[in-house]
Amino acid sequence: DEAMTTNENLSRIIEAVIKIDAGLLDTMIDDALQAGLDPLMIINEGVTVGLRQVGDLFAEEEIFLPELVQAGRLVSKAVEKLTSAFSEEKTIAKKGTFLIATVKGDVHDIGKILVSLIMAASGYDVVDLGTDVSTDDIVEKITELNPQLLGLSSLLSTTMPAQREVIQTLIEAGLRDQLHVIVGGAPVTPRYAEEIGADGTAENAVAAVKLAQRLISEKQ
Repeated sequence: DEAMTTNENLSRIIEAVIKIDAGLLDTMIDDALQAGLDPLMIINEGVTVGLRQVGDLFAEEEIFLPELVQAGRLVSKAVEKLTSAFSEEKTIAKKGTFLIATVKGDVHDIGKILVSLIMAASGYDVVDLGTDVSTDDIVEKITELNPQLLGLSSLLSTTMPAQREVIQTLIEAGLRDQLHVIVGGAPVTPRYAEEIGADGTAENAVAAVKLAQRLISEKQ
């Protein structure tokens, strides 16, 4: 039997993502589609898994930021291609809008980039406001986009109060109840997240995405 099993197809796709080999990934996706694999399955159990593993390699310092960003771009392209492979009546359901920003005074965005990439690859509309974003700008965007989720990143303990400030401002504006807020960054603890009124925190990008997905599905 010449045909590859579903698992073989998926592991080759994962491998191509880890190797950051665009040509190979393209070929493997075509093979998988020809073999009749569901595009959504290829996204969830193929390319996204590959990107998570790249994220782990990055966390272990086996690879560095340029490779990480390259892998992210590769996966975004693959997801676009797979999304268009859906027939009209089977449009991929967007799971919601995820707004993410690094708070005022802080310019770190490695963790934020990772979370954004994996969330986008998992089917969310991601709006990344960048780094050093003021509370006013964040609140303004929330009013405009009405996201289900807000991610606030902070790598320095000195900028952590800005996370609290954003949440306080949302409460005062009467917007806090309409969305989930997750906070992240090296100094952020679950206890601190609870203290400032966030819905949770996670120790790494993959855990953050799982938390986000759990919060969104609880709400529906």
